[in-house]
Amino acid sequence: MTSDAAAPFAFLGHDGAVAGLIRDFDWSQTALGRVETWPQCLKTATALLLHSPVPIVMLWGERGVMIYNDAYSVFAGHRHPQILGSNVREGWREVADFNDHVMRVGLAGGTLAYRDQELTLYRKGYPEQVWMNLDYSPVADEQGKPAGVIAIVVETTERVLAERRNRQEFQRLQSMFSQAPTFMAMLSGADHRFELMNPEYRRLIGGRDVIGQRVDVALPEVARQGYVLLLDHVFSTGETVKRMSEPVFLNRSPDAPLEQRFLDFVYQPIRDDSGAVTHIFVQGSDVTERVRAESHQRFLINELNHRVKNTLASIQSIVGQTLRGASSKDEALRSINARILALSRAHDVLTQENWDGADLRSIIDSATSAFRDRGDAFRIDGPDLRLGPRAALAVALAVHELGTNASQHGALSAPEGQVSIRWRVDDRDIFRLEWAETGGPPVTPASRTGFGSRLILEVLPQELQGAAHIDHRPTGTVFVLESPVAAVSDKPLYRGEADGTHSDR
Repeated sequence: MTSDAAAPFAFLGHDGAVAGLIRDFDWSQTALGRVETWPQCLKTATALLLHSPVPIVMLWGERGVMIYNDAYSVFAGHRHPQILGSNVREGWREVADFNDHVMRVGLAGGTLAYRDQELTLYRKGYPEQVWMNLDYSPVADEQGKPAGVIAIVVETTERVLAERRNRQEFQRLQSMFSQAPTFMAMLSGADHRFELMNPEYRRLIGGRDVIGQRVDVALPEVARQGYVLLLDHVFSTGETVKRMSEPVFLNRSPDAPLEQRFLDFVYQPIRDDSGAVTHIFVQGSDVTERVRAESHQRFLINELNHRVKNTLASIQSIVGQTLRGASSKDEALRSINARILALSRAHDVLTQENWDGADLRSIIDSATSAFRDRGDAFRIDGPDLRLGPRAALAVALAVHELGTNASQHGALSAPEGQVSIRWRVDDRDIFRLEWAETGGPPVTPASRTGFGSRLILEVLPQELQGAAHIDHRPTGTVFVLESPVAAVSDKPLYRGEADGTHSDR
């Protein structure tokens, strides 16, 4: 472009991509006419919007001829550059009624503001739901009358969808809490406000609705007994606090005196990415009914302490380790949810057996149930074998971690992939469990050791006094655990059982 041709556009003062399009555009074909005839107010407004890093479009005149900047061209997607110089009602036909209202209000001297306004736009050749913050204000001519409308457009789609996902994750977390057999609550901030609680916790406090309230306001009798000071200590130091068979006086009925309950509970600090404590997770059991006659009391409390301690240790490990290893809050919530549900399913199997032990096949069926999109995905073979409670929980969590990895990266991520789970007991009374994947994509060792890897390669063999290793073969991942049968079984096997196998798949 010669200097003479460029002179009428000297007012732009900008060398961006859209500024170049404005210089090359034949404005005489629009209601604005040749640029030499533009009023100074139009030139000034055009120059201002071109220099802004925020997406801005100007709609000039009754027809709303569109002039916009580089940031708005990104927002417009495939509609750019065709909509430059077009009339807004025609350039965005799918929202013509919306823009017609904008033009009427703006040219009458009014302003409009929308937050997270949802619209359906065709920016990529197909209908797309988008959310935006929109601010409209009139542009005055030399006589002070509205001659156009300036629109500041900030797309909020990513944030709105992220908030929606967070709400869904929160709802799933609430569902998990509601199914838990123990009482649970989540307290947020240094003033300990109730953010979440499950039905067991609500029953414990007599049905009071305490969500959004501080602990000292919602449960004043608890504050008087020093538990708010204990929460302060956990929040300020980051130390976990446990109490077993703790006598707590609760006001469970407005017209009744304080009622003494005996509780096992834990205050677990929850940290953000920077390591600062942001929440306290409260979990425990009401053990009041297990405190009665002296001889029976000792038996029941000892048994309950053993179970609750294991449950709390598992949940603390899952929450703590997952939060430390997760790359985002969404990932942490998904992993915590899946791992606690795997633990809950194992608890269901053990509860059906009164916690005397559990059948290994039942534990594996329960742990793999979440990954059975196809009926032929698993082949399970092995003799009848009952596991003790600790071994059952450890094996359930390990199988869940292997299943999660297989569904994301291994055999279960492929339509034809299969997993073989086999176990046996040899003549040396050594229990051997093998997980073998085939038919999946090529596998490579992970670049870092996460909580799942530590669980199956360190925690599991330590819990069962054995050894474990994982082999990423070209045909698929193979995991092997070996342990003395006495460390996993709740009673010895007959020799004939150890040698035989049968299949249920």
